Amino acid sequence: MTTLDPWGAVKIDNYSKLFDEFGISRFDELLKHIENPHRYMRRHVIFGHRSYESVLWAMIFKRPFAAMSGFMPTGRVHLGHKMVMEEIIWHQSQGGDAFLAIADMEAHAVRGKTWKECREFGINEYILSAIALGLEPGAHIYFQSESDPVKDLSFELGIKANFSELSAIYGFSGQTNVAHMVSALTQSADILHPQLKKFGGPKPVVIPVGSDQDPHIRLTRGLAYKMNMFIVEPRGVQPGTFPIDTEGKTFVSVRGKSAPKDALKEIAKRTGGKLYEEHVDILISKQTLEQVESIVREVELKYGGYAFMPPASTYHKFMTGLQGGKMSSSIPESYIALTDKPEEGAKKVMRAITGGRVTLEEQKKLGGEPDKCSVYELLLYHLIEDDNQLLEVYKDCVGGTRVCGNCKKFTAELMREFLKDHQEKREKARERLGEFGLKDV
Repeated sequence: MTTLDPWGAVKIDNYSKLFDEFGISRFDELLKHIENPHRYMRRHVIFGHRSYESVLWAMIFKRPFAAMSGFMPTGRVHLGHKMVMEEIIWHQSQGGDAFLAIADMEAHAVRGKTWKECREFGINEYILSAIALGLEPGAHIYFQSESDPVKDLSFELGIKANFSELSAIYGFSGQTNVAHMVSALTQSADILHPQLKKFGGPKPVVIPVGSDQDPHIRLTRGLAYKMNMFIVEPRGVQPGTFPIDTEGKTFVSVRGKSAPKDALKEIAKRTGGKLYEEHVDILISKQTLEQVESIVREVELKYGGYAFMPPASTYHKFMTGLQGGKMSSSIPESYIALTDKPEEGAKKVMRAITGGRVTLEEQKKLGGEPDKCSVYELLLYHLIEDDNQLLEVYKDCVGGTRVCGNCKKFTAELMREFLKDHQEKREKARERLGEFGLKDV
């Protein structure tokens, strides 16, 4: 018996190697713990994660956490950007601190955009749409070039990074300008700066990305590790557990890479650990690994360190282009911009490639293939919130009772309504820029 999978657009098999080769964990394993998950979670659009447990526990136990992402202001805001914005907004609604960066330094260094162009694109395209989609005041919206905390942290990260490492990730060569390299480190600073004292100190931070951005996440996690004074090495201990060890050999070793001797002494005293020349061994019996890590962070902050937690990340499936293949900002017909006129957006839907059969007779006999359909993908990702309604669309398609022409008209009308409503909200968002500490251009 074939199992209906209404969330099957872009099969997960295409991403399975990421779990094995790059150590990305399956998001489905966490889904049962999330109250009122976002539709991207429910529909397995978000398929993987790194360290999202830290964010999940913060949500459950009402602890501080943050979500952040950045947008390079070089083109029109489209449905792909909307996905990331919605993930940030959802985390804000769950009690998280929201950070949204306009990567103008990268746009200026890499794409040659003027500062004026960066400002105009940043405000008129990305920021207005984020607010219109539901970003609330209290969110930290900023331009990289205007953020002293980000620029200062980027300089410090540069001490811990080297050219060969950046070259391996980004393909830098002897012809790459230095500002381009600086902009790469600035992205890492964007990710880590929500943990600075100015913003409440160390906490879990999640970065929603597509899988192609994972190398940058790995770089930033490595830099977080390098920036800290201490290395915490669990020996057979799982986070949040009380390990059972009848021989009393389960312990955590805390090594000071660049920490003052007094800091190690304080960790030993507060944890009941045994102090050695350059490390402390802490027997785990009445405290969890999480409690030990919390004490280590407190001591590091006291002695002037960063105590960064490695940033978490979620990975979502890519949207395919309306004409098939990859969605590309350089091909207007492959995407729908949030600033497209409603009628134009509807026309793009009507011109989109579907998963229908060659003839109506074949469609009725064999059924459609929604997992290969860019129009169904619009419904799955953006236009239908109700899972049961989407399931009915899916069933009718694979059952051969839903023909592509009618489905396109249905989807085009939903797209027209969405764009009209969104653009009305964008105009209201312009009047609210002051609530976010921003000025119109």
